Amino acid sequence: MKTSVTIQNLKCGGCESTIAKKLHTLKGIKDVFINQEDCTISFSYKTEDGFETVQKELTKLGYPIKGNANPIGSKFKSYLSCAIGKINK
Repeated sequence: MKTSVTIQNLKCGGCESTIAKKLHTLKGIKDVFINQEDCTISFSYKTEDGFETVQKELTKLGYPIKGNANPIGSKFKSYLSCAIGKINK
């Protein structure tokens, strides 16, 4: 199955790098494409829980799906993820 979601807190290439690296490590997740301009992520998944797995990982990194809660803690995590992504790019 292929899907696309809009996420919150995506600001730059560092964010994009962190997200891409993490999603590429998830079993059964492939064809990851991140569009920084409109804050969307497209990906394919093989199992029923694939979407939930990606959603949980994005939330852990500080990039919740649009419409979900975006507390200050998520925003802080996204800044950390962004900085790490810039360093590891």
